[in-house]
Amino acid sequence: MRVFTRVVDLGSFSLAAQQLGLSTAAVTRSVGMLEAHLNMRLLNRTTRSPSLTEIGKDYLDGCRTVIEKLDEMESNLVQATRDPSGTLRIAAPMTFVEAGLGALLASYRSLHPRIDFDVTTYDRQIDIVEGAFDVCFSDDRRLARSTLVSRRLTSVEEVVVASPTYLARHGAPRDPSALNGHSLLSVSNGSPRMWEFSGAKGVCRVCTGRGISATSSAMVRMAALNHIGIALVAAPLVADDVARGTLVLLLKQFEVKGGPRQISILYSGRNNLSRKIRSFIDFTVNRYRAPEKPVALRAVA
Repeated sequence: MRVFTRVVDLGSFSLAAQQLGLSTAAVTRSVGMLEAHLNMRLLNRTTRSPSLTEIGKDYLDGCRTVIEKLDEMESNLVQATRDPSGTLRIAAPMTFVEAGLGALLASYRSLHPRIDFDVTTYDRQIDIVEGAFDVCFSDDRRLARSTLVSRRLTSVEEVVVASPTYLARHGAPRDPSALNGHSLLSVSNGSPRMWEFSGAKGVCRVCTGRGISATSSAMVRMAALNHIGIALVAAPLVADDVARGTLVLLLKQFEVKGGPRQISILYSGRNNLSRKIRSFIDFTVNRYRAPEKPVALRAVA
């Protein structure tokens, strides 16, 4: 169709061949194949220049419409590969929500304003694949399907905190063993959890049976702010509270057993990731300068 319209526009098979970078024979053959396919003559060949038949005139108008639409489609596809657009479905634990997710999304969107975000936050373990998320952020205590790829980004420390009012009423623990006499506020996935601390005298384990166990770290924070007990939470979640003095850091000389939580980005290992997903993954990894290569996890969510 492109060859046919070029021959008509130039009124010459040879001129069309020159512009298209083809031989005159190839151009003549191309128009002949088109006529054979339609089973009708589109051009009258003369010694001077080809002229359109009546049917050829109608067909030419249709060709121009089709070619224009095709060019528009191709242009849109090329633009889409250069400028990602659409909605990214993201899942992230509250640990990372407080530790930099908002700033990450803002930085990415400043570069790609046509991207929107649909963010699901969670504290309990979720099924990333069944949730149909494009990417998921996770800490090292949440297991992923073996079909996912994990790339480590950063780490987040956990801290022990309580309100000044609670400490005035019940006293401040000097070591982890003293926590047994306090109301403890913990984030739980439904099973009993032990707090473990390491210090000069070794490892100390504290059962969190007394106090509040909640699936939401936000709930645990609010309980601590309302003087209900002592909480073990991700440091970014209570950083502003500690700065304002509404919560106080405790047992700073002891290390939470297991060390900081490792935040990773998880995504499907398939090769045909869309432009928007690949772009966001690359941007995120580069932002945190993660040196690790992608490694497929083995556990099942």
